[in-house]
Amino acid sequence: MWSVSHPSDASRDPRRVVVVGAGLAATQTVAALRERGFDGHVTVLGDEGRAPYDRPPLSKHLLDRREPAWLADELGADLMSLADDVRLALPAHGLRADDAAATVATRAGDVTADVVVVASGARPRRPADWSDALVLHTAADADVLRARLRPGTRLVVVGAGWIGAEVAGVAAAAGVEVTVLEAGPAPLSGALGVTVGGLLAPAFAHAGVRLVTSAQVVDVRGDGVDVVGPAGRERIGADVVLAAVGAGPATDWLGDALPRERSGALRVDETYRVLGAARTVRAVGDVALRRSHRHGWVPPGHWDGALRGPVALVDDLLGVPGAPADPAPYVFSTQLGHELTLFGLPGTDDDVVLRGTPGGTDGWTALWWRPGTDVLTATLTVDRPRDVAAARRLFGATDLPRLDPALAADAGTPLRSALRDQP
Repeated sequence: MWSVSHPSDASRDPRRVVVVGAGLAATQTVAALRERGFDGHVTVLGDEGRAPYDRPPLSKHLLDRREPAWLADELGADLMSLADDVRLALPAHGLRADDAAATVATRAGDVTADVVVVASGARPRRPADWSDALVLHTAADADVLRARLRPGTRLVVVGAGWIGAEVAGVAAAAGVEVTVLEAGPAPLSGALGVTVGGLLAPAFAHAGVRLVTSAQVVDVRGDGVDVVGPAGRERIGADVVLAAVGAGPATDWLGDALPRERSGALRVDETYRVLGAARTVRAVGDVALRRSHRHGWVPPGHWDGALRGPVALVDDLLGVPGAPADPAPYVFSTQLGHELTLFGLPGTDDDVVLRGTPGGTDGWTALWWRPGTDVLTATLTVDRPRDVAAARRLFGATDLPRLDPALAADAGTPLRSALRDQP
């Protein structure tokens, strides 16, 4: 076992760890513990009753992959063999913690440990009066939605974000009649801004999907949706309605045990310690609002955070020397016939420069810069794999990259050639 620097602190020399959650972040946490030589007792508490699986394929491969993408196969990390006690259908419903120990409450009794890692993931948002709408977050959700979609079925998707666009694309390609309703002025305008989000709108029509933006949903029922849009109020008939209006941290089970943001997220430092909480509690994955040297506060929901964050958590927990990793926010999406990859965190006031021509044969990239500077904060690539590789390297450095905006905007110049102060 790795040596620790504070043997008097049970949270820095744990013998018992409880991980709440059984998804990607939980699996990676347990795998990192074992890879670092931890030989103590690990308990895992899940709530779906399934072995861990990867969630992105649920929408990207909704109709062509009926079995989940099991993480034991995808990552080579088998949670069932790595942990000592795995209870996949025993959700947590309470927590008590101080600097000596933490206790998780379940219907089968309390589980006490030196450290509890909150990795309970997210829950899809669905307004209470939308009970007739389906959601897509779990493998069970995917099974229900898949069974309902057939050629000629009328599908209304509420929300033109990552999930909504992905489902719309695969459904339309299978002969489903798809309408997407988006409350904002453009697809993904909340994440990418109106200018860049607007450049994605033509892809919907090209894929045979009707897109209505600035659409206020008034009523949702099993046979359709009432919406007020630019053309006034209309009733859009549907056989299936999918609510794809985002997800929030699944932390309701904590109650007042930990300081939660209004969104339900837990604010953590670079090593995934929950700020304002006992030393015996950590949080990682979709529950964590993470402090980042480069990006400020990184919101939950980034796949790479669940993949790589647990390593930094475990290194600090076991006293492994070295600076914690600062993974760049990362989103990848296959939607409407296009491949999108986002690195970094666009700011609402950032300057935007386009590289390449939207709709062109070589794809395009949007670049975000801190206003009036050469500091690159984010990139979105659309069908441009060489820029994906370059952006991955650029955002792998300790600080945000500094590039010459004019050179970077030249689609014929390799993106890395625009770096300032190259050796």
